[in-house]
Amino acid sequence: MKDKHVRKSPVFPAGKRWDATPDPKLYESEVTALIRNMREDPEVREDQQWAWWRWRSGDNAIKQD
Repeated sequence: MKDKHVRKSPVFPAGKRWDATPDPKLYESEVTALIRNMREDPEVREDQQWAWWRWRSGDNAIKQD
């Protein structure tokens, strides 16, 4: 894939923190809780969805951009 089609990742202010408290109803580690909470952030969710689409589309994504 060509790098010129890669979007810029979101930039967060210094000191931005996500909650890493595990859900008491689930068996999960602090890392899993952190990732779950990061995915709830709209900017992170949009960035990851776009990256997933690019990864799944392969060379076809370059032609569509």
